[in-house]
Amino acid sequence: MSELYYTEALKLGQKEKRRCAASGTYPYLPVLEDYVAADRIASGVSLGLIQIPAQHIVGTRTRGRSNSFARNFMPLLAENSEFAAKWQQLCQMHLAEGIHDAVKVYEYMNRYYVEEGHKRVSVLRFFGAVSISAEVVRILPERSQDLSVELYYEYLDFYRVSKINFLEFTRPGSIGDFQNLVGKRPGEPWSDPERSALKAVYCRFEEAYMACGGDRLHITAGDALLAVLRIYTYTELCAKSSAEMKTLVVKMWEELKLLEEPDPILVKLDPAAEKKQSIFQKAILPQEPKPCLVAFIHDKTPEASGWTNAHDLGRLHVERTMGDRIRTRAFYNAMDAGADEIIEEAISQGCTILLTTSPRLLPASLRAAVEHPNVTILNCSLNQPHRFLRTYYARMYEAKFIIGAIAGALAGTRDIGYIGDYPIFGQVAGINAFALGAQTTNPKAQIYLEWASLDGFASAEKYLTENGIQLISTQDIQNLRGGNGGIGLSLFTESGWVDLAVPVWEWGAFYEQMLRRILGRSFRSEYSESTKALNYFWGMNAGTVSVKCSENLPNSVSKLVGILEESMRAGLCDPFRGPVFAQGGKLQIPAGGTCGLEQLIGMNWLADNIIGRIPKYEELTDIGKATVDLMGVDKNLKETRSERRDA
Repeated sequence: MSELYYTEALKLGQKEKRRCAASGTYPYLPVLEDYVAADRIASGVSLGLIQIPAQHIVGTRTRGRSNSFARNFMPLLAENSEFAAKWQQLCQMHLAEGIHDAVKVYEYMNRYYVEEGHKRVSVLRFFGAVSISAEVVRILPERSQDLSVELYYEYLDFYRVSKINFLEFTRPGSIGDFQNLVGKRPGEPWSDPERSALKAVYCRFEEAYMACGGDRLHITAGDALLAVLRIYTYTELCAKSSAEMKTLVVKMWEELKLLEEPDPILVKLDPAAEKKQSIFQKAILPQEPKPCLVAFIHDKTPEASGWTNAHDLGRLHVERTMGDRIRTRAFYNAMDAGADEIIEEAISQGCTILLTTSPRLLPASLRAAVEHPNVTILNCSLNQPHRFLRTYYARMYEAKFIIGAIAGALAGTRDIGYIGDYPIFGQVAGINAFALGAQTTNPKAQIYLEWASLDGFASAEKYLTENGIQLISTQDIQNLRGGNGGIGLSLFTESGWVDLAVPVWEWGAFYEQMLRRILGRSFRSEYSESTKALNYFWGMNAGTVSVKCSENLPNSVSKLVGILEESMRAGLCDPFRGPVFAQGGKLQIPAGGTCGLEQLIGMNWLADNIIGRIPKYEELTDIGKATVDLMGVDKNLKETRSERRDA
């Protein structure tokens, strides 16, 4: 029997050798000494006897044994050789009682190179061993800016507290995200039961992932597992059987494939022209289709939130304009009532289109999109790399630039205040656009920035007014002052707030255009024509953003607003046309240049005429933290979050 096994292993080795030759890859075992200096190997640190992942054993320490094996550790020597006889003896031992002697290896960059026990590794790999007992000596690479080295040292920090060596990620920060999703703080030790439970889940997941074709993707099983954990909880995964795990991987396959994309998001800046139906399609399609049921799911109520109220007005608009084709249902306070349950209720009621109007509803929206692929789900957020649902937002920075120009024109020598809400994708661009607009009409204008997501709106407003700042712009457009007036850009006077101008989210116009696309052909064709995540980021030229001026605004300034709006819609006005300087005098955008879309969405710097800063994570309110977790722009926020958890 062992002779037959050797023959089969030899065929696998020869096949691998031919494959490598065809692809121009070195066909034999890589040799550690070829690319790691001898003195560095000699300075290795012993880890003792541990279990190592069999698939991570990739080579040999010295060249002497390398040509006896193909790159997959399958044998290459003839069946009548002494080598073959010894391989067969080990095969018989493994089948009879198991191979118990540990191999000796060197670990470098989480890959293992065999010094003693090559044939043992070959036999165990042939029989599909998941892990192998080994005496390990670790060799540390020199610190550098190389991505692979950065990832390895992140892995080392994780290994010191977990002793887990089978997880592997290809993106910096993934290990920290993974620990957070499984309920472990950075630096928190792992117990033996916790380690065993994770290994069991990982093995079931890896088996399912590979069975679905994971070996053909350029991501690791760890990357794929992390993507799944962003949608399903670790507890849910622990409870899944092997069959259930495979079903889950199949459902999420499009999402996992998206991880291979270096630029996974396709941002649609304008609504493309709707494709017309052919005469044949008009003939076979019903002329009066049954109205489609559309659910609008909000995290708050219209009375408590100006944001929710604006979206609800958008819902009422499409009811009026599309009443023959749609019916709508509104669900409020979804976060309090349970977002997953509310979404499932909407689907059970027959809603086939779901519009979830808050970034906080993104996780529940994602889970529902995976479980209900025939339901169309869109979430109001930005810069989200998910294939199963689409996201949408409005280019409010265009309106903010115009509001800033109004403020600059009115300020004279006075300072201007700005109250932001959350430092999330798109919002910092709005703050900077406002500051640049003010600078356009008033080169000496200074903007004092405060945040409502720290100590509340009232506190931010009080700080500005008590410091003599009367001209103030707010992020939200309604209900920030509990109905006491003063929305958008306002002037604080002895007799109260005087409204001047307000940036408006025209959600009615947006939803009407989007729903017509969903009911037509454009929406479906966009999905089939692209493999990326689709984000809609429409602006003034689509009618989804506008500026409304009050009667208190001077006529001359109102005329300026009209000119700027027309220029913005025509694409002639770019708020971020250079030169643009950031705080500290740093040239952020050169003269004649502009801000790229990716840089604009993820903007994490402030213009040089802004007095203030982007807040740290631990300073935010609980809602602010939850929102930043999903859409935070500042890369330092996550670092701050890790520091807080270590404390």
